[in-house]
Parts: sequence; C-alpha cells; structure tokens
Amino acid sequence: MNVQELLKLNVNEHTEKKANLTYLSWAWAWAEALKADPQASFTVQMFGDKCYMEINGTAMVWVTATMFGKPMVCQLPVMDNTNKPITIEGTTTVNKYGKEITTKLDSFNVNTAIMRCMTKALSLHGLGLYIYAGDDLPQGDEPESTIDPNSMTDLFLAIHNAKTQDELKLAYKVAYAACDGDKAWQIKVIAAKDEAKAKL
Repeated sequence: MNVQELLKLNVNEHTEKKANLTYLSWAWAWAEALKADPQASFTVQMFGDKCYMEINGTAMVWVTATMFGKPMVCQLPVMDNTNKPITIEGTTTVNKYGKEITTKLDSFNVNTAIMRCMTKALSLHGLGLYIYAGDDLPQGDEPESTIDPNSMTDLFLAIHNAKTQDELKLAYKVAYAACDGDKAWQIKVIAAKDEAKAKL
C-alpha cells in the first residue's frame, strides 16, 4: 500500500463523533499503518520530564509518525469532553444539568491527546486525511451524480430572478433540496444564491 491508496481508503466505519469533531479509532489507524508499512513508527516529543508543552496555561502534545521513511509531525491540545483545551490547573464547565464539572490535566486526558495526535499525524501520510478536510468520503470515492442538469435549470433561474430576500430564500431552499446531498450541485446552488444576494 502507498500514499495514493491510503488517500482513497474509506475509514468511515472506524470513526466516532464527539461534540463537533470526528475521531478515527487510533487502534484501527495504527493497524492500517502497519499493514501499509511494517516499518511504521511514532514518537512522542518530550519537553523536559513532560510529554506535553505548556502554552499559555494549556498543554499541547506533539507526535511524529514515520511511514515510508518520511516523518510527519502533528500537535494537538489536551482537551476535555467538550473539545476545549484543559488548563494546567483544571478547566471548569457546566454540564447540561447545570452542574459544574472541573476537568484536571491528568494522565488519562494526556494519553488520549497523544493517541489522537498520532492518528492525526498518520493522516498526513494519507490515512483518513479527508476527515480533517471536512469531507464525508475519501478522494475518488464520491458517487457519480444522479442529478439531471436540465432539472436544475428552472431552479437556478428562480434564484437568479428573485426580487426580494424572501423570494431568494425560498428559491434557494427548493434548489438546495433538489441537490439531494450532491456536493457539487450544492456548491453551484450556494454560488448562485450568493451572486443573486449581492444584486439585491
């Protein structure tokens, strides 16, 4: 396996959502890295006797993942369960029940950050990189469009001919829904809406 093949590998079955971020299973990612390159390795950068760097009262971990003889370095803040950086003294948040919870920097959340950072570093070699780009599918894995361009013509005309914000909003809503999740058409509809909005 090479970088091009890693870029095309669909990893969606091995991800989980936490708050607004998507995480790839570090154990699965490391196994795939070893399949692609049995000589793969990763190292955690040390800062004196600590495996994190202190930055403005927070902690940042640094991991180097080496595949195909090429080292790639990534950094990641040590975060709480809401994906906010934990301060060295501890971070207090209020949960959905109104209760204050203090998360302190400890070995568990530092280790979690290290393994997530290792997975992020592996993505620089192609494994799951599309996740960090905000895409749903890897390169070349987008399904072929089933949208008939002729069916979109009237919808684009409605956007173009909108005379008020309300007309534009309705025309945009109808056209966007007609895209049926097709990203390429969604981008065109958004561009048409932005162009029409600028003229109003």
